Amino acid sequence: MDEAHSLAKDARWCPKVLKWQPRTGKRSVGRPPTRLTDGIKRDTSSRWIQAAQNRGIWNSLQKTYVQQWTSIG
Repeated sequence: MDEAHSLAKDARWCPKVLKWQPRTGKRSVGRPPTRLTDGIKRDTSSRWIQAAQNRGIWNSLQKTYVQQWTSIG
């Protein structure tokens, strides 16, 4: 993926939605709710956004993730 295409993708809504956190000023008592990105970070690494930009790496991570969850449930 060339740099111009990569930069154009950053302006799309999808990365903004994945990184969004509500600004309510208050948190509920107890453990905060798990977000989609929490599971992805836990299962891939802290660099999951860079991994998602590399199609080959992302496809292998998807296969691993699906195999993990189909064997559990």
